[in-house]
Amino acid sequence: MKAIVVTDEAAGTAGMKLAEVPKPDVARLASLSGASYGDVVVQVHASGFTWDELTWPSTWTDRLGRDRTPSIPGHEVAGVVTALSYGTTGLSVGQRVFGLTDWTRDGTLAEYVVVEARNLAPLPSEVDFTVGAGVAMTGLTAWQGLFEHGHLRAGQSVLVHGAAGAVGSMAAQLARQAGAYVIGTGRAAHRQTALDFGAQEFVDLENESLEDVGSVDLVFDVFGGDIGKRSAGLVRTGGMLVTVAGPPEAQPADGLAVDFVVVSDRAQLNEIAQRVRDGRLRTNIGKIATLDDAVEAFNPTERVKGKTIIRVRP
Repeated sequence: MKAIVVTDEAAGTAGMKLAEVPKPDVARLASLSGASYGDVVVQVHASGFTWDELTWPSTWTDRLGRDRTPSIPGHEVAGVVTALSYGTTGLSVGQRVFGLTDWTRDGTLAEYVVVEARNLAPLPSEVDFTVGAGVAMTGLTAWQGLFEHGHLRAGQSVLVHGAAGAVGSMAAQLARQAGAYVIGTGRAAHRQTALDFGAQEFVDLENESLEDVGSVDLVFDVFGGDIGKRSAGLVRTGGMLVTVAGPPEAQPADGLAVDFVVVSDRAQLNEIAQRVRDGRLRTNIGKIATLDDAVEAFNPTERVKGKTIIRVRP
C-alpha cells in the first residue's frame, strides 16, 4: 500500500516521503494469535496530521523505547472498517468510522491503518470523510480542554488563544454553545474568522494588549511561551489555565494550571459527530490534498489557514 513514511527526526516534514509498505496482515489479525484483541483495520479515506508530531518521541519509538522507523505519521482518521481482530465487538466490517490512532503505532497517512476499536466512533453518512478526519483531534482536544480539564460552565468567561486555528475555532464554538462568554486571540488578519467561529471579542496579539482582557474564568492556551505565561495572570480566583503547549511556565496566583494530551473517547466523538451532522459545529479545514501530494502539502510555500487534510480516496 502507499504511505507517507519518516526515518529522520532532524529532517522534520522535509524528511517525509511517499513509499510502498506492506498492508496490515488481515489473516493474522483475525486469528487467535493475532496482534491485539480489539484491533480493526480501517481503509483510510481521509487523514489528518498535527504540525508538531514529528517532534513527539512516540513518532520514533514504541512503548518500550525501541526505534520503530520507518514510521507512518498521522493520527486522525476517517474511513471504513475492512477487518476485525479476533474478539472485537462494537464495530462491524463496512462501517464508516472516525477517531484517533495510538501514538506509538503507525498512523493514518496511508491507505490502511490498524486501530484499536475503542478509539473509533461511527461517522454519520451525512458527514464527509474529510470533515470526520478534520474534527477528530481538534474536536476532542477542545472538548477535553474545556469540559474535562477546564470544567467550563454556563455564564463563565473563557479566553481562547488561536481562536481562528483548527483547535481554537473548535474551542470557541463549543464554549459559546455551553453558554460561556468567549474572547478569542490571534493575528490581526484572523479577527473575522475568530468572530465567525463564535468569539464575541477578539484581541489582536500583534497590536493590542492581552492584559486589557481583564480577568477570566478559563484560559484555553495553544501557544505556550510568553503568551501562556502572561495568560496565567488573567485567571481570576478559582479559575483555570488549560494548555496543550506543554507544562505551564507560570501558575495563576489563585487558580490552577494544567497541561494535557488528548485521548480518543467514543462517547465524546459521538457527541461531536452529532453536532457536526446537525450543523452546530463547523470544521476549520484550510487545504485538502491527495496522498501523492501530502509531502508538498505539509511543506507549504505559503501559510495555510486552518487544518490540512489528506484525502486518501476520492
